[in-house]
Amino acid sequence: MADASRGVPLLDVNRDNRPHREEFIEALTEVVDSGRFLFGPDVTALENEIATYCQVDNAVGCASGSDALLLPLMALGIGPGDEVIVPSFTFFASVSCITRLGATPVFADICPDTFNIDPEAIRAAITSRTRAIIPVHLFGQCVQIDRICQIAGDRDIPVIEDAAQAIGAAYHSRPAGSWGSVGCFSFYPTKNLGGMGDGGMMTATDAGTADRLRLFAGHGMRPRYYHQVVGINSRLDTFQAAVLRVKLRHLSDAVQDRQTNAERYSRLLKDSHLVAADQVVLPTVDPNAFHVWNQYSIRVGEGRRDALRAYMSERGIGSEIYYPVPMHQQECFTHLDFDRDALAETERASQEILNLPIFPSLTEAEQSRVVDCISGFYAAGAKAAA
Repeated sequence: MADASRGVPLLDVNRDNRPHREEFIEALTEVVDSGRFLFGPDVTALENEIATYCQVDNAVGCASGSDALLLPLMALGIGPGDEVIVPSFTFFASVSCITRLGATPVFADICPDTFNIDPEAIRAAITSRTRAIIPVHLFGQCVQIDRICQIAGDRDIPVIEDAAQAIGAAYHSRPAGSWGSVGCFSFYPTKNLGGMGDGGMMTATDAGTADRLRLFAGHGMRPRYYHQVVGINSRLDTFQAAVLRVKLRHLSDAVQDRQTNAERYSRLLKDSHLVAADQVVLPTVDPNAFHVWNQYSIRVGEGRRDALRAYMSERGIGSEIYYPVPMHQQECFTHLDFDRDALAETERASQEILNLPIFPSLTEAEQSRVVDCISGFYAAGAKAAA
């Protein structure tokens, strides 16, 4: 049992992994003894298990979540002169996959409640040059993917789901990664299904699409030393697959723990009378979504987010800002043409959002300490004002 008096970490990967240590060792020992460090049976087995989990027919492993986003665009032949619609309020990889191919990201604003890309902003951003749409299922909650797929389908535009933070999430009971042409997942260690290094997976309902993704992930080589296209080297190694197969067996329990923690945060924050427009705004759960809580994201009003985070840090309470600088404001993307007024909600979120610890093994005592610290911040502010 963790001692909350010694602070609360933002993440504790070791604590989450510790109960499965013997399973990891057994699985990794089998890989060591087999000598099949690439293309081992665990890779194929994990692909099949993820496909089943996401209710699709095909899954293709790759080296990272970033590659999982890049490879579908390569397979679509996207390049210079093409546009891809994407949120600016996201991680860098959602956008760099576009610019690496010489294409142009077109930023669409987010919904103020869920922080997810706004379907109507997507509709407004479509031009004759739009070749794909990348909606991001942010923080473990699906976008309004049914509306987005309808908008895209009416114009025959492929949808590439960035589900890096959302394995196990669903919309209208249909899993993330099963709606678009391709679903893209990350197995970075801090994700809900995290490995012990980098790794990624792509899901596809169409076998031809999956085969093309596999071709591009393997140097475009088929058969060996004969290259049909210019691909990249993006393999999910057997060690990572073996670890991920162990963790996949426990994913449902981990998701339930995250959901319990999210519900407890909301109750504690309400009971502490912290929920108000000028203090803390709780995360919004879309009633059509099954939220898996990769992050628990509050809004902190009146420009006090950074002060609150500093106050928490001084008292050993972990937090993070996802994302303090939207993509359209990043130095490497400032040359892009965009309408700043059209990204008002993105910029507001980047100034107000604060992410609290939500990992599965977080204890009730630790959560109480987090909320008590937030209460202390506002109490100190009220006292100073008086």
